Amino acid sequence: MLFHASMPARNPENVARVIAELWGGFHAPFPAFPNSWMAIAADDRGSIIETYPSDHVIQPGDAQEPCVSGMSAGAQYSAFHIALASTLTPDEVFAIGEREGWRTVRCTRGENFFDVIELWIEDTTMIEVLTDEMQKQYLAFATPANFRAFAAAAAAQA
Repeated sequence: MLFHASMPARNPENVARVIAELWGGFHAPFPAFPNSWMAIAADDRGSIIETYPSDHVIQPGDAQEPCVSGMSAGAQYSAFHIALASTLTPDEVFAIGEREGWRTVRCTRGENFFDVIELWIEDTTMIEVLTDEMQKQYLAFATPANFRAFAAAAAAQA
């Protein structure tokens, strides 16, 4: 189970606000890192997504010390993405994307495995939003047996 994640943002407060809106939660400052915010799902698992200024990085500490923050130029794109559940309708998700001026598109993953709405946060970081209907598709697909079959097929092709 994923409890929390962090992601870069040019405007961390706005991104945290939008993610909280998708979750039906709330957003608040994240005091551990300057100018950072968190989207809080207000669920029973303590789910949050921390949003850091895009020029901040987390890097290893010395020896057994905890991680420390640093600065970086910040990449425009990365392979990072997350899928999150939302009780909003597809139209409501698209309205948020339109309001923010962010690319928003409905896509089918794999060979008709499940649908997602790609919401491109600040047009740089993808969040796959799964509405109630999409969550049912995803959960029917995302089983240990299916993932084992994918791994076996990939190994056979290698």
